[in-house]
Amino acid sequence: MQLTALKGTVLACSLAFSGATLADSPSAEMLSNTCFGCHGPNGNSVGPAIPSIAGMAETYLVDVMNQYKEGARGSTIMTRIAKGYSAEEIESMSAWFASQKYAPATQMADAGKAKAGAKLHDKYCDKCHSEAGTLADDEAGFLAGQWTPYLKASLTDVMAGTRDVPKKMTKALDKAKKKGGDDAIDQLLHFYASYK
Repeated sequence: MQLTALKGTVLACSLAFSGATLADSPSAEMLSNTCFGCHGPNGNSVGPAIPSIAGMAETYLVDVMNQYKEGARGSTIMTRIAKGYSAEEIESMSAWFASQKYAPATQMADAGKAKAGAKLHDKYCDKCHSEAGTLADDEAGFLAGQWTPYLKASLTDVMAGTRDVPKKMTKALDKAKKKGGDDAIDQLLHFYASYK
């Protein structure tokens, strides 16, 4: 009788402790809220040096976070932050951000440069960044409506070879620069900034 009572007590305590452990696990939204300080509410950045991540493809976000975590993608702070999350937490946050609505940044764009940039995008970038770089299904980062200073820094890293991207991207940028001259990157940036 005492053995049965002891087994019942042990079982009840086990269930209580396991329930407490589950209750302490942060939700995807709680984990994602820690990113708002830089990436903005729900992943829509209000700082021009930080990308918006709302609405991006879950697989893209997981890949980028893992690249930061492994040190394969350079950053001043994200390499440190990513190391603090487990694979499950990264997947959970990525799914949450993917479910959020993307809001393009409101910024100035020169209409003439944007028109020239649209032609360059259609010829050299649209294969991977469809519909001006707005489709999450492309599993590539958003371009249209993304902050210009962030995009400029990213493209500078790509062209300098300090950011690991597919070779086809560096080739496409080289071709765009040959076609559009020294203004090609600026024209592309004005095109992406013009997206509302």
